[in-house]
Amino acid sequence: MTEKTAPQSNFLSTIKVGGWTFISRVAGLIRDIFTTNLLGASFFHDIFVVVLKIPNVFRKLFAEGAFSQAFIPIYSEYIGSKDDKGSQDFLNALFGILLSALFIFTALALLFAPIFILIFAPGFYFDIQKQDLAVSLLRIMFPYLALISLVAFAAGIQNSHNKFSIPAITPLIFNLSLIGSAWLVAPKIDIPVMALAWGVLLAGFLQLLFQIAPLATIKKIPIPKIDFQNPGVKKFFILILPAIVAGGIAQINLLIDTIFASLLITGSPTWLYVSDRLIQFPMGIFAIAIGTVLLPSLSKAYAQKEIQAYTEQLEHAFKLVFFLAIPSLIGLVLFASPLLATIFQRGAFLWSDVQQASLSLIGFSFGLPFFMAMKVLVPAFFSRQNTKTPMLIAFLSLLINVCLNYLLAFYFGLGHLGLAIASSISAIVSVIILSFILKRDGLISFTGILSTFSLKVLIASVALISFLSIFNQYFDFELFSQTQRLLHLVAAVIGSLIIYFGSSFILGVRPADFK
Repeated sequence: MTEKTAPQSNFLSTIKVGGWTFISRVAGLIRDIFTTNLLGASFFHDIFVVVLKIPNVFRKLFAEGAFSQAFIPIYSEYIGSKDDKGSQDFLNALFGILLSALFIFTALALLFAPIFILIFAPGFYFDIQKQDLAVSLLRIMFPYLALISLVAFAAGIQNSHNKFSIPAITPLIFNLSLIGSAWLVAPKIDIPVMALAWGVLLAGFLQLLFQIAPLATIKKIPIPKIDFQNPGVKKFFILILPAIVAGGIAQINLLIDTIFASLLITGSPTWLYVSDRLIQFPMGIFAIAIGTVLLPSLSKAYAQKEIQAYTEQLEHAFKLVFFLAIPSLIGLVLFASPLLATIFQRGAFLWSDVQQASLSLIGFSFGLPFFMAMKVLVPAFFSRQNTKTPMLIAFLSLLINVCLNYLLAFYFGLGHLGLAIASSISAIVSVIILSFILKRDGLISFTGILSTFSLKVLIASVALISFLSIFNQYFDFELFSQTQRLLHLVAAVIGSLIIYFGSSFILGVRPADFK
């Protein structure tokens, strides 16, 4: 790796990952259209989205969070040292341990499902009808955690070898499985939501099968072997313990939001869910794509002591996130209701639900640049095998989120809007602290942001705000048909892209700024 080629390679890889992620996210929105059309903002949908979040939270902890952040830096060292036998032994040992841990944890979750519901969704536990349904759904969907964690393990191996396409495509399978379940199966059974639960489990099996051929291509299929004495495994557990705490706290934040939402009026979990889905769209396409490519690249640069290349890659990634986050924020705030109405208002999901969901979408949107920045800043710590600092910041974020959730949602009576605002504020504080530490350590200067570049983005943003504000004045989306909504929304998106990126180009912003 050279200092010049690595950032350029990262930029191209990010575009590739972002492209596949875009397709998957579109499919995800189509999936949500089917599910909200089927169930609306009913208690069936509330229970489904809350219960699905339980294995998803642990998935992000075991798979996409602490596990990947501890695994990739160590495995990248093996790759850099050309130690094929050592890398395979490490993979085999870690795979055996992961497989055993997931089996035990899944078995416990199935056995003690009512307790999981009591802890993570107390608002459902004390209603017998809701509790029975929640427990049934959890027992069907929880094994998805084990399957998708193994998928993430396979993705970490591929990403470390600069193979990003298959891991980026894989989430599409989940969305297609849910669409098929909602469209073909759910209408034919007495309790339609059960079809969605089985669709989740099927998706896990299909996603795992999809990883076999890519791993065989690079000759890195792991064979399970439990070996706690493997030097890579020992190092892995040293790194992962604080990473689990940090990632666990981050996921606890999400669960706290879920717990608070389950205590609010019916519909609150669904409103939060659909607004979060739109927030996750730019997060997945841009921030997660950038972070996915950035972690193995930073890990290799740091392992090879290429500090200049390390700093260069980090600053380019942060600059790109800033450039993409601002128009995303503007679009989501000014077009909250039109977006939600066009995508979700059909069937049992009413205009009143759109209005409620738009509140939490706006609340989340102001935190979007900071949610996205976290996906760049946190890998900067994990790539240096520093997991303690993110852990401490995560503790602080948890404290802020808990206090603000109660104050804003209940004391000030903002309900689900208060939960969204609390999440945004906790992210803002975390980013400020992480940025300060990286700047103190001399690993990022923010010169790319604090230069004329920020002025160019500001001018382009003002142009975008002006365009969308004028566009909004002449259309009443509540009265439009779905076809009219879609056509006007497409026109707004195309116009926004032309205005923002056109203005940026005129002002001198070029792809080379991010390479």
